[in-house]
Amino acid sequence: MATEEGPLNAATLIKDGWFMEKNSQWPGQANSLEVKQVLSHAKSDFQDIMVFESTTWGNILVLDGVIQISERDECSYQEMLTHLPMFAHECPKQVLIVGGGDGGVLREVVKHSCVEKATMCEIDVGVVEAAKKFFPKQNTGFAHPRADLRIGDGLAFAKAAADETYDVIIVDSSDPVGPAEGLFSPEFYANAHRILKPGGVLCCQGECLWVHADLIETVLRDNLAPFAGVEYASMQVPTYPSGQIGCVLGRKAYADASKKVSCQNPVRPVPGDMDLNYYTEEMHPAAFALPAFLKKRLDAAVPASKRQGATKMKWG
Repeated sequence: MATEEGPLNAATLIKDGWFMEKNSQWPGQANSLEVKQVLSHAKSDFQDIMVFESTTWGNILVLDGVIQISERDECSYQEMLTHLPMFAHECPKQVLIVGGGDGGVLREVVKHSCVEKATMCEIDVGVVEAAKKFFPKQNTGFAHPRADLRIGDGLAFAKAAADETYDVIIVDSSDPVGPAEGLFSPEFYANAHRILKPGGVLCCQGECLWVHADLIETVLRDNLAPFAGVEYASMQVPTYPSGQIGCVLGRKAYADASKKVSCQNPVRPVPGDMDLNYYTEEMHPAAFALPAFLKKRLDAAVPASKRQGATKMKWG
């Protein structure tokens, strides 16, 4: 992202020992974290990358002046973005991750024993290198034998992929400016639908309901139009704008049209020995309970047939 004066320099957002996340994408508000020390600051071919150690939230990854992860609360975002679509699928064997260069989503995907291959396409190797150096709890997935890391453009990767290749696609992108802009385009969503198998699930970073309701409505109504099921789920991430972010989920129609297309409940039991810090079986359906103002808006924008809820699952 560039400012009127030129490319952004995240170091200019640190004053008197505090990093202040001022950004035109969320006008009139800013989030601040106290800085202990700057660990790294560089410019890649795509964006400004800074890592600093905060006094209370661990190491922080900042891309183009926007906080991407903190070591303290990353579990809420990574686990929900991953396990909502993964547990909404009966047996995801082939998984594509677009973006997610910090490695958190990959770490979560390979926790599912049913996964045969997790392909990850990240455009910026600089983000991967920063994660490997400064975020040891997140980068464990890179060395996993079922992981396949590709450095390249996710939009082009999806366009080139064969029809009906993947069971689940997870898009862990930054905001819809700069390198991630194309991942919010109808073209990308159309290709994602094409390369999903019947009954497959797409889950994308879905922005903040307090700030980006217009974008959320557009994505659900227009970008996800090819999908049989369309939903928005909410999660709490204290270091993100307004302390909230969501994900948009789309289910490709099953070959059996009688099957429910909602992702609102897990369709597999959550293993008791799975290492989780935020996601739970109870948290899964709770994420789809939206505030009245957004629910009314999305109900008006999306046909009822695409919003069908699922009944509570019981394991026996």
